[in-house]
Amino acid sequence: MNNSILTGLKSVGSGIATVGVAGAGIGIGLVFAAYIIAVGKNPEMESSLFPYTILGFALAEAIALFSLMMAFLILFA
Repeated sequence: MNNSILTGLKSVGSGIATVGVAGAGIGIGLVFAAYIIAVGKNPEMESSLFPYTILGFALAEAIALFSLMMAFLILFA
């Protein structure tokens, strides 16, 4: 009985931990939307804005990876 309750609670906890992936998806969308708007307004700045866009993407993606790592730790540890 206790083992099945623990397994269920681990599943619920790992599901809650994956909510961070949705936030990272929104963040990535905002980063690229801002890049497209900025390049649309000032096309000659494209080469200097792109590295900052990739940096923002990498940082937002890192949040998603940390969130998934926590979910797997909760589920399998």
